[in-house]
Amino acid sequence: QVQLVESGGGFVQAGDSLRLSCVASGLSINAIGWYRQAPGKERELVARITSIGVPNYADSVKGRFTISRDNAKNTVYLQMNSLKPEDTAVYYCNVVPPRTSWGQGTQVTVSS
Repeated sequence: QVQLVESGGGFVQAGDSLRLSCVASGLSINAIGWYRQAPGKERELVARITSIGVPNYADSVKGRFTISRDNAKNTVYLQMNSLKPEDTAVYYCNVVPPRTSWGQGTQVTVSS
């Protein structure tokens, strides 16, 4: 069955970098997105990548985040550079548009 397992989050300072990983078993033929949800806010799509590696980004992260995938490993990555406090959220991966089932997410906290 499909599994979504996110990892790589942490507590960092503004300007630091993190690399998130998402093991998305059974979804290599799908477009995969990275979503984030901050406390009190709706979940938002910040980046997505097609099955052949074409990326798309939200304006808020464009130029700072890079999404990539390794289909052989069923893994999607999100390289996050120049992190800002506004990036603080729980980050999730899922297909685009998302299925109703979500993984546990990974917490990213950026201090000023």
